[in-house]
Amino acid sequence: MKAIKRIFDFYLDASIHIAFGVYALVHITDITLGFEVDSHLAWFLFFGSVACYNFVKYGVEAKKYILVANRYHKNIQLVSIIALLIALYHGWFLSLKVWFGVVGLVGLTGLYALPLLPHAKNLRSWGGLKIFIVALVWAGATVILPMLAAEQPMTKDVWVETVQRFIFVLILLIPFEIRDLAFDAPDLKTLPQRYGIANTKIFGSFLSVPFFFLIFLKNSVSSGEAIAAGIVFLILGSLMFITGRRQNRYFASFWVEAISIFWWFLLLLTTMYI
Repeated sequence: MKAIKRIFDFYLDASIHIAFGVYALVHITDITLGFEVDSHLAWFLFFGSVACYNFVKYGVEAKKYILVANRYHKNIQLVSIIALLIALYHGWFLSLKVWFGVVGLVGLTGLYALPLLPHAKNLRSWGGLKIFIVALVWAGATVILPMLAAEQPMTKDVWVETVQRFIFVLILLIPFEIRDLAFDAPDLKTLPQRYGIANTKIFGSFLSVPFFFLIFLKNSVSSGEAIAAGIVFLILGSLMFITGRRQNRYFASFWVEAISIFWWFLLLLTTMYI
C-alpha cells in the first residue's frame, strides 16, 4: 500500500495528472467544435505540460532545479527532461502557425515564472493576476492551438469556446488559491487575500453561470454537449460550496484537477448515446 501511495504522490508531484487534464481539454475542443484534433499536438501539449509545469513549480530558482540533491526531485527532473524530449519530437510535426502560438504561450508562462527585469518581480507576483494568466494560457493551449492546427477560422463558436474554457480554468484555480493562503506571501495579493475566502467562493459560483449559458451563444450545440456542460456546471457550483481553507491533501491536486477529465468522459458518453 505504501508503494502505491508513493507512486500516486509522484504521479501528482511530477505534474502528470495536470497533463492529463490538459490532454482532456484538448479533446473536449475536438468534440465541442467538431474538428479532428491533431494527435501530435495533443501529445505535444501533454508532455509539454509535464515539463512546463515542473519548471514553474520547481525551476523558478534555476540553481536549485539544475543542481538537485534530493533523490525524489532528481526523479521528477528526469521525468521532465524525458517529457520535454518527447514533446519536441511531436512538435516537429506541428505547423509554423501553431509554433507561433506555442511561442506566445510559452513566453507568457515564462513571464509568469521568471522576473521581467533584474530585481523585478514576475507576473506571478502582480497582485491578483496569477490565476488569470494561467487560465489564459490553458484556454489558448486547449482551444486556439487545436484550431490553428486544424486550420479552422476564428468563428464565433471558437471565441465562445475560448471564453468558456478560460472561465472553467479560472474556477478550478480558486480552490488552489484558498489552499495556498497559508503559504502565499502577503504581497501576492491573491483573490482570497484581497477579498476573503467567502467572497472569492461567491465569485467562483457566479462564474459557473456564464460557463454554462455561454454554450447557447454558439451557432451549433448538441444536446449531449448541453447536458455534459450542465452536469459540470453543478459540479463547479458544488466545488465552491465545499472548498475550504483546510483541505484534504488530494482535494485540489487530484479531485479538482480531475474535473476536466470527467468532463471529457461525460462528453464522450452523452454524444455517443444522446
